[in-house]
Amino acid sequence: MARSKSILLKNLSGHIGKEIVIRTIRGKTFVSKYPDMSGVVPSEEQLKYKSKFSEAVAYAQSIINDPVKKAAYPVREGKSVYHSAIKDFMNKQEDAA
Repeated sequence: MARSKSILLKNLSGHIGKEIVIRTIRGKTFVSKYPDMSGVVPSEEQLKYKSKFSEAVAYAQSIINDPVKKAAYPVREGKSVYHSAIKDFMNKQEDAA
């Protein structure tokens, strides 16, 4: 990872195409190669949590797409209905396990 002193990249983050990644860490900007994740094989546990999170997203989307459910849904302070619904779903999954 190379440190960039360019004024154009200062305090930026993100990626440009799938070529380079720009990160700002503790006020310093770094440029690195885009990571190649093609050879990564997820573990059984990672696949399990990915599946649970997909279910949580579907649940949250069903809440926000229904105006009646969205208006009645209890929201945590400083959070959106979407994020509150995801957290509630994930907490219910942990309690059931």
